[in-house]
Amino acid sequence: MLQLRPNCECCNKDLPPESAEARICSFECTFCATCADTVLHGTCPNCGGELVVRPRRPARKLEKYPASTERVYKPQGCSGR
Repeated sequence: MLQLRPNCECCNKDLPPESAEARICSFECTFCATCADTVLHGTCPNCGGELVVRPRRPARKLEKYPASTERVYKPQGCSGR
């Protein structure tokens, strides 16, 4: 099950579970659309994988399967490529 991490690893922008702005790689590294497109050019700085739109969990499922609250912030890896 996806963790649905709560923030962008580059700029620390909040990305709630319903956000259409969230982008992830296959390891669930999470970025906002702006950082993914303009800074990272669609490539995860951690694994080199493709960044894609993160699926949104239906609201009725969030109570039983909540999103992660653990923030990951690594701005040093997002200085541009």
